Formats: sequence, structure tokens, C-alpha cells
Amino acid sequence: MRGSLLAAALFALTLAGCASTGTQMTAASGSEKHPEARLYDASRNAAADVDAALSRARSSGNHILIVLGANWCHDSRAFAGWTETPRFKELLGYHYETVFVNVGMPQTGDGHNIEIARRFGIDEIVGTPTVLILSPSGSLLNGETAGSWRNAASRTEQSIYEELAGYIQHDPEVVAE
Repeated sequence: MRGSLLAAALFALTLAGCASTGTQMTAASGSEKHPEARLYDASRNAAADVDAALSRARSSGNHILIVLGANWCHDSRAFAGWTETPRFKELLGYHYETVFVNVGMPQTGDGHNIEIARRFGIDEIVGTPTVLILSPSGSLLNGETAGSWRNAASRTEQSIYEELAGYIQHDPEVVAE
């Protein structure tokens, strides 16, 4: 019982620390220790970035990957870090229009850009990152699993790669090469 209380208290302190500094962390300060944090730039116009990705996808036939994350979140940073490896850069570069959206800390009521999730049928962001995979026409393909990415830091490179590649291989909108 005592161990459970201690664990709960430590978890609460961790969240409190993130809540007090998470939304104030700039892309520059986040990139000192975690260079991948810069991808979750709160100063960007997220809606315009998503619209541009949708437009590019209509032209290119690529899927759209919208990563709703935060620069304070280790799972969001882990996912972003994978996307910067050569293997993922190739997959994403050839098959996805990728947009990183900073959502702040929606779990504590201090979120922003939540309307992007709602635009694609996700009413609530329960954890970060929430990853939306859209077809080239903009239809959400992973509505049931979009929120399951909040454990990205504990997933393997191979499992993440296979999941992202799987949407390309099994999408009826993608014409076989």
C-alpha cells in the first residue's frame, strides 16, 4: 500500500512538473536535450500545416501522417526521433505527407490545436502522441488506434515501422506500382 501511494505521488509530481513547464518549453529550449522536440513547434499555424499536407496528398497520392504531440512528452519525442532516422525518412518521404502538431497538455485541460483531432473524428486526446493516419483523400484510417501511440517510447522500431508501412500496403486508394 505504501509503495502504491509513493508511486502515485511521484507520478502526480511528474505530471505537475510537465504541466508547469510543458507548454512554456520553446522549440529552442526543448531541442537542447531533445532535438526531436523542435518538431512540436507551438508557434506554427497547425491548421494551415494540415491543410497544406492535405493539398499535397491530393496531388501526390501520398497518405497523411498527423502527429498530435508535445515537446515535453517523452513518447512524442520518441516517435519524432524515429521519424528522423534514415529508414523512417525514406518511408515517410515516399509515402506520407507528415505534420507534427503541438497539442500542449490536453490531459490537464491545457491543450491547444484540439480542433484538428476533432476535424478527423477524434473527440478527445487522452495521451500524446495521438497519431492520425489519413488516406490520400483525407479519410481517417486508424480511428480505433490513433490514441494507442501514447506508448511510443516503449515500442520497437520494427513494430512502429510495420504499422506505418501497413497502411500503405493495404490501402485500396494506393495504386499498385
